[in-house]
Amino acid sequence: MNAIELEQLYAAHNYNPLPVVLARGEGARLWDVEGRRYIDMMSAYSAVSHGHAHPRIIAALSAQARRLAVPSRAYYSDRLGPFLEKLCKIAGLDAALPMNTGAEAVETAIKGARRWGYRVKGIARDQAKIIVAAGNFHGRTTTIIGFSSEADYRDGFGPFAPGFHSVPFGDLAAIEAAISPQTAAVLIEPIQGEGGIIVPPKGYLAGIRALCDRHHVLLITDEVQTGLGRTGAWFAFQHENIRPDGLVLGKALGGGVLPVSAFLGTRQLMDVFTPGSHGSTFGGNPLAAAVGLTALRVIEEEGLVERSRELGAHMLGRLKAIDSPAIKEVRGLGLLAGIEVESHFADARTVCEHLLARGVLSKETHDTVVRLAPPLVISRDDLDWALDRIAEVIGALERTPHPEAA
Repeated sequence: MNAIELEQLYAAHNYNPLPVVLARGEGARLWDVEGRRYIDMMSAYSAVSHGHAHPRIIAALSAQARRLAVPSRAYYSDRLGPFLEKLCKIAGLDAALPMNTGAEAVETAIKGARRWGYRVKGIARDQAKIIVAAGNFHGRTTTIIGFSSEADYRDGFGPFAPGFHSVPFGDLAAIEAAISPQTAAVLIEPIQGEGGIIVPPKGYLAGIRALCDRHHVLLITDEVQTGLGRTGAWFAFQHENIRPDGLVLGKALGGGVLPVSAFLGTRQLMDVFTPGSHGSTFGGNPLAAAVGLTALRVIEEEGLVERSRELGAHMLGRLKAIDSPAIKEVRGLGLLAGIEVESHFADARTVCEHLLARGVLSKETHDTVVRLAPPLVISRDDLDWALDRIAEVIGALERTPHPEAA
């Protein structure tokens, strides 16, 4: 029985992987069990922004694992303080609460926003509302999927928690109309990643910031996928010269080797957390802190934010230059792009399968969008090689009608 058969037999079928068995990775390159090489244009949804097996991150992981890994937050460690100091200074916020996964960090943000609403804003007990956007993806816990607009995420998992008001993404007027005296926060992705790389109109975040200031409401940005250099800035909110009250981070914070996340905020917001009000056995452990600190230093010292900005402009320029009726739209910012495919030519899954056959790893989202988010360390040559293969696949679509359209 091969690796695919074993996984299909023993793993719950909550994923539908492309048919490749990966065995090794280095930088932006991956190899399967038969030795075939691929260019990684996904980087695990930004979790591997530093590339696979970055030597500095692996060295930090190994050294810390030999010293002290998980003593519990019941005690102080010599690693957590320096990590959170660096993170807060980069983000321009006052304090951070470390967790493990992005969804946990979002749940932390929800708890913080609600308690702030009661203790600071004066909202009546259990009446706090949080405004979210349709098409969002903030994780897969039962609370979070309760305010998702994706039917597949919700089907069979109710009942769901109340307290969320969904409005169209990119619509400032809808947010303003939804704000009430019970509104504690607006929770928003600066760019909707899983939603199809949906980039809002220019000025959207700045407009939300102004609305939140006017109505005494928190602005919380979920940058699990867009943060830490992905869009050509440390954080996507910096493109509009604002500062959120709360910031959700994950994925790239773990350097591609560990789940590391955090919720950051202003002092007033973070002071609502008191001993016993929130926690995690693994959150903020010394191993995670050592890796997270090194991950931040690598981005800073190796110029990965600037690299993302420059290579991202190149990537988007090349994608938009592909003149094909098979492409409905190209969207993105930095090294984050989505190719929306005209459905009568192919679905996005088929495109990703054709790319796989040519040595490029990507993944579809919402059936019609091919997602591209290569490691920030990718070389210009590897990026161009992958973009050449993408152009080939798009060209082939024009010559081969979709079976359903035939």
